[in-house]
Parts: sequence; C-alpha cells; structure tokens
Amino acid sequence: MYYRPVFTKIYQRIQDKRRFIQVLAGPRQAGKTTLARQLLQKKDVSGHYASGDEPTLKNASWIEQQWEIGRLLLKQSDKRQPRVLILDEIQKINNWSDIVKKLWDEDSAAKLNLHVILLGSSPLQVQKGLSESLAGRFELIPITHWSFSEMRDAFNWNFHQFIYYGGYPGAAPLIDDSERWQNYIRDSLIETTISRDILLLNRVDKPALLKRLFELGCQYSGQILAFNKMLGQLQEAGNTTTLSHYLDLLSTAGMITGLPKYAGQKVRQRASTPKLLVLNTGLMSAASGLNFIEAQNNSVFWGRLVESSIGASLFNQLIGKHVNLLYWSSRNYEVDFVLQKGNSILALEVKSGQNKFTLTGIDKFSQEFEVQKKLLVGRGGIPLDKFLLLRPEELF
Repeated sequence: MYYRPVFTKIYQRIQDKRRFIQVLAGPRQAGKTTLARQLLQKKDVSGHYASGDEPTLKNASWIEQQWEIGRLLLKQSDKRQPRVLILDEIQKINNWSDIVKKLWDEDSAAKLNLHVILLGSSPLQVQKGLSESLAGRFELIPITHWSFSEMRDAFNWNFHQFIYYGGYPGAAPLIDDSERWQNYIRDSLIETTISRDILLLNRVDKPALLKRLFELGCQYSGQILAFNKMLGQLQEAGNTTTLSHYLDLLSTAGMITGLPKYAGQKVRQRASTPKLLVLNTGLMSAASGLNFIEAQNNSVFWGRLVESSIGASLFNQLIGKHVNLLYWSSRNYEVDFVLQKGNSILALEVKSGQNKFTLTGIDKFSQEFEVQKKLLVGRGGIPLDKFLLLRPEELF
C-alpha cells in the first residue's frame, strides 16, 4: 500500500492532544478519500466515515447523526486511543459550518476528545465556511495534485509519463489504453468538476463561457493572454471582470489558473495580464486529442506541455508555503516563472526543445529587479526529472 507524504502529517495530528478540526481540501481525484480510509486502517486508530456525496438527501441533521456515531465510539472505547469522525464532501451540506461549530463547541465543553476530519473537493466553498464560522477551530491541510515523486513511487512512472499524464492517480491504470484514459479524464474529471464542484456550488450566469474558458486555458497553457483577447478568442462580448472571476473558480477547483505578472508592486500584479496555466497536465493532454507518442513527436506541443508541467508542479507544491508564483514580460522579453519569497526573487526559465535559445529575458529582468538566483531548467540546465523531484522552497 502506498502512503502519500501528507499522510504522516495527518496521522501525527490525530496523535496530538491539541484539538483542532483537520480540514483536507483539494481538487477531485487528488486522493482525499483514500487518505481518510487509510487512517482508519491503522491499528491504533478507529472511527467512523460518512460522505455527503452519497445520493440520499443530506442536511444539517445528517451531520448531527454522524457526529453522534463518533461520540458513541469514543465513549465505548479506550479513551487513550484516538477516535476519528471523517465527513467527506462536507461542502455539499447546507450551513455545514454552523452545525459543525455547534457540535465541536459542545464536545469542547464536555471534554470529549473526538478527532474530526472534514474533506472537501470545492476549496472555495470549504474556505468560505471555515472563515465564516470556524475561526480558531480548524487546521487546513491542502491536498494537491500528485507530484512526480509520488507518481513515480506509486506507479513506477518516468518523468515523460508524468509530463503527459499528469498527477491523477485514479487514471494511472488506464494509460495503456489512450482512448479510455482520455475519456476518463474528460468525462469523470473535467465534466464532473465543472458541473458539480463549480456550477452547482457557485453562481455562474454564463456556464458555457466558463467551459469555453477552460478549453482556452488548455489550448494556451504557458502563454500570456489578456482578458480582452480571451473574449475575442471565445467570440464573446462580455465583461473582463466576469472572465477573471470564472478563471478564479477554475483555479480553486484545481483546473487552470492565471499567473499574475511580477511588477514589484502587488497592486500592479493583481491588475496584470495573466499567464494561463493548467494545474494538471493530464487535462491539457486529454483536451489535445494527441496520444502519448504523438505528443512527444509534436515538438511545439511537447514544449508547452513541459513548461506547463513545471509550472503546475511549482504551483501545487507552493500552496500554503508563502511563496508567490508569477511570470514576467516586457516587450519581447519574458521570464517563464518568477518565485517570490519575502524580498527574495528567483527567476526560472524552462527549455525543452532542440532550437537555439538565449537567456536575454532573465538578463533583462535582472537589470530591472534584484534577483537572488537565475535558474535554467531543461536542456543546458537542471535536468527536467531532477527538477521535478525538488521541493520548490528549497530553491531559495
């Protein structure tokens, strides 16, 4: 059985005598439910698991019923051993945070040491509930797309496979059948995430526009595209504010994001033209229609896939690390990725093709800003497979 590194962190929190609600939030198919079930398989842990994603109608009373089961387990067992209540897809229950707060405070007053773990595949909705009702009572543990090291250790993948197929563990058994793998990504992940985690839980006045924006993000991943140009590509007469909001929704769902431009001033960063980036290259590969061999033989597409893989790995691993991921451009100069940690700036270029290149973008960037490090990833620099195994915070 393979255990993700984050499993140890969650397990240690259960053993800790300090009481906090553990909240595991992240995109679909990142392994949240598997992590939870693995916890209950430990010999020194027992508890109760229930999912709000089951077909029967769920409401606040359902949470109370599941909570009572957890309390009964606690009273009937050795109090020295942790007892865990795990509620999956918690964001599907209306007013979930209010009832969780009530029950948690009741346990605190009664000195009941029931460990509670909440799982959610809509991070935006989960965060909203936490900030509204559960301030000071929770500890958020981001569950991100799988990294190269995790896919390698669990499935014996090489870095070429990771670049194309991305970090979806549930799809790993299907990679020998290209058509089946692509259908799984499109039907079970893309359509389900958009329809159930975004459209069902957020106000979206133009769902067709949001879906086309996702397709555009896959097509132009790794490229800088102004919102006005996006509207032109989408053949949509609309509000750029609406488009920016939809991009935020897709980002919180772990699909695509828009990296801001580094400008030395946060106000200018927020108003900048975004650089589109898929957060799991499996989405980009499935949308392309190219199989694994065809993608590698297409130098232009493979180059964009490599850059997107590096960007997605940086983005996912930097969540919660207080490091900003940005890009920089000025006229014909560009730096693929800029990492900002406090006052420290790191400039990073990704090179995968066989064409001649220069690093004038980084040189120009260094003339305008104080850069701590300048890194080249790929041909002539840090090998792609080696870089994908690094932890980004170690680069500083």
